[in-house]
Amino acid sequence: MLDLLFETSWEVCNKVGGIYAVLSTKARTLQQRYKDNLIFIGPDLWSPEHPSPSFVETRTPLERWRRQAELPDGMRVRVGRWDVPGKPVAVLVTFDALYPYKDALYTDMWNRYRVDSLHAYGDYDESCMFAYAAALVIESIVKWKNNPALRVVAHFDEWTTGMGLLHVNAHMPGVATVFTTHATSIGRSICGNGKPLYDYMPGYFGDQMAAELNMQSKHSLEKAAAHVADAFTTVSDVTARECRQLLERYPLVTPNAFEQDFVPKGVKLSRQRTAARRRMLDVASALTGQFFPDDTMIVATSGRLEMRNKGIDVYLDALSSLRDSLSQITTLSRKVVALVLVPAWMKSPRTDLADSLASGTVHRLFNPVITHNLNNPDSDPVYNRINALGFHNELQDKATVIDVPCYLNGNDGIFNMAYYDLLPGLDAAVFPSYYEPWGYTPLESAAFGVPTITTDLAGFGQWVLDKMGDDSDACGVKVLHRTDGNYHDTVQAVALSLMNLYVMGDKTMRQVRQGARSTARQASWDNFIQYYDQAYAQALELAERRNQ
Repeated sequence: MLDLLFETSWEVCNKVGGIYAVLSTKARTLQQRYKDNLIFIGPDLWSPEHPSPSFVETRTPLERWRRQAELPDGMRVRVGRWDVPGKPVAVLVTFDALYPYKDALYTDMWNRYRVDSLHAYGDYDESCMFAYAAALVIESIVKWKNNPALRVVAHFDEWTTGMGLLHVNAHMPGVATVFTTHATSIGRSICGNGKPLYDYMPGYFGDQMAAELNMQSKHSLEKAAAHVADAFTTVSDVTARECRQLLERYPLVTPNAFEQDFVPKGVKLSRQRTAARRRMLDVASALTGQFFPDDTMIVATSGRLEMRNKGIDVYLDALSSLRDSLSQITTLSRKVVALVLVPAWMKSPRTDLADSLASGTVHRLFNPVITHNLNNPDSDPVYNRINALGFHNELQDKATVIDVPCYLNGNDGIFNMAYYDLLPGLDAAVFPSYYEPWGYTPLESAAFGVPTITTDLAGFGQWVLDKMGDDSDACGVKVLHRTDGNYHDTVQAVALSLMNLYVMGDKTMRQVRQGARSTARQASWDNFIQYYDQAYAQALELAERRNQ
């Protein structure tokens, strides 16, 4: 049993992507075990004018440490609680004051671990300074505890925190370290550059590809952290194979889970579904001038703006195929509203759409395919793909496609409902990913009882196949086979899956929704936390050997 557990991530109290969901939903289970000996560390990116929506600055058992903490001049910390289920202790750190130490730190990391920071660009410096600040906080708290027998685990997520792990390894050998790669930086870069990852995986050499793709700094940092860590983990068997090939160390698999406390139950869920559907259909009506009846099929995808990796290209092409099929079947009159809930470079909510919603008037607006103004409409890949596919959202169209390029935080100016509040209103969620180490979006959708389509290149999709087989009516999740070369087959498979849901009877649909919820319950933290127990035990054992 460990005595003190730190977990460091750029996404602690800072919602950026899927890692936020991992940590914020895992927090309750960990907090129940370790109480206030669980401490999350994140970046302090907030100001009084723009405070964190999920950090509450309040008294904690670390108050005395905070008052006497020995930290570099100018480095500030705030101590409080993360406002998620479990309310764990959280420390937010500033790191600007550490930039003067950057060159000395990078030199030390090169000499000790051969981390190549010379080719750094983009967010490398910022990430490393945050990670260094987090390591100094860990060092300070452990020294303040003043107990040599304390069993301490410091868990670091993603390459962005790797510099912190290396500092702890170099200066605090008594602390056991865990490093989690949620997606390798070089694997993501290979996919992002349009290269085939899976068919050619045995021929890829991580260091060579990093030099080719100008990823030497991030890759060398991630690889060093993976090899130095007492326990190295990743989130799925899919990514474990990638780690073995590109980082040259096979990790423990600690699959992601979802906290059921985020999902409303019974009548509350039913009311939320009704409200969400009403809002989404109202927006579609105000934008296009069409009337959408209650039986309209509402479909969506969501996630980061990665057209290929997230399968957004497949989703839109499949909707085009579905539109063509529906136009040829005169006996089917049910309408489809398909949303792309993917944040982009959004400028502002559309005032004409907001005014139409406020007044309750319905008339077709100019450019009825997007809800918010973009800063870069000429280069936005989603918006341009929708237009290229000829989605004009005419009155006679059975399939309407709408781009929603904003964060659904409840204050976007159009929907004014958070993502989790809208999610229950969907009739289907589609995530035909090409590169998806785990896949929180399909797991979340299943948890809310939404029939979900994903692929076997997503960790969650592969887990569903392994545990429940290929019976989407029973488990609520359709897992499609995807490879480097079957793009068009995947498009048609998504279109066919959507058509099957489109014509599905109410009784079968209720069974599918129940199956989705049941699948998500099996992927709960109560079931998956055991894998972290194994990682922590391994890390502690190696740390104890090191210090004998």
